[in-house]
Amino acid sequence: MSAAPAVEISSLVKRYGSLTAVDGLSLEVAAGTITAVLGPNGAGKTTTIEICEGFRRPSAGAVRVLGLDPWHDGARLRPRVGVMLQEGAGFYPGARPVEMLTHLARLHAAPLDVEMLMARLGLDRNRASSDDRERGDRRERGGHLEHGGHRERGAPLRRLSGGELQRVALAAALIGRPELVFLDEPTAGLDPQGRRSTWELLDELRSAGVTVVLTTHLIDEAERLADHVVVIDAGRVLAEGTPQELTGGVPDDVIRFGGPPRLDVASLRAALPDHASVREVTPGSYEVTAPVDPRLLATLTSWCAANDILAEGLQVGHRTLEDVYLELIGAGRGGR
Repeated sequence: MSAAPAVEISSLVKRYGSLTAVDGLSLEVAAGTITAVLGPNGAGKTTTIEICEGFRRPSAGAVRVLGLDPWHDGARLRPRVGVMLQEGAGFYPGARPVEMLTHLARLHAAPLDVEMLMARLGLDRNRASSDDRERGDRRERGGHLEHGGHRERGAPLRRLSGGELQRVALAAALIGRPELVFLDEPTAGLDPQGRRSTWELLDELRSAGVTVVLTTHLIDEAERLADHVVVIDAGRVLAEGTPQELTGGVPDDVIRFGGPPRLDVASLRAALPDHASVREVTPGSYEVTAPVDPRLLATLTSWCAANDILAEGLQVGHRTLEDVYLELIGAGRGGR
């Protein structure tokens, strides 16, 4: 018997006056998986997640998180769920990361070790560099950097960069050893090393049985991390599935090349096998979509030669999640 879903959303509706932010949305999140929610700004993804977190009440429909109603059962649910908000929302701006995380740890029965978590997310590096700067400033003034008998550690939250605040917010979401975490743009503002470290940590959480639901604008992140991807727009689910299911699972099914703008794509399409499609993505940039084999390549290059066209930068690749996302969002908005 399979485990119950960690999150169940059924026909969810959220209205703000005459505006419908979420319009009959339904989805499930399997326990112990990473689910990525993609969508443009204003798609309804943040409102949906905030309802799951218990911050907003639905206008209609049903939501169950770990088997509980997040609006009515918030007191029972909060100890089991970690929530990451953007840029340290809700933090005390004058506190230092170690102080903020130590305070949060004291609110949980079996928290993670603060020093370990800070080291894992690179917050100890920020602390050390901030200490050096502040000690240097105080030495120049002839002062001492002391507070309550202990040397102060790190810059206050209000002085941190956006990426540093993101790391503190992620640490705050994880400090209580949650069964389920909701992450809002977890790697926004991070450098490549920070992104990689965060990805590794999320992989470890999944391996430990923690369910992760994240929103992101970084489609490569969703493709790299997620077991399940949900694309939403206008408050509705446009498509969902594994990255492989959404991209068709074909390793080599796109040929990209450059040439003069406004080529006769209908003529090229007629020359290719029946299953192929051709489109001009941007002026002078073309894609041929079909399972790639030597015959397809030969036909394409022969057509280009016959029409005195130099196919520039010809590349054989595969349909990416970004390709699918852009097609879905474009088709959805074209139909409204």
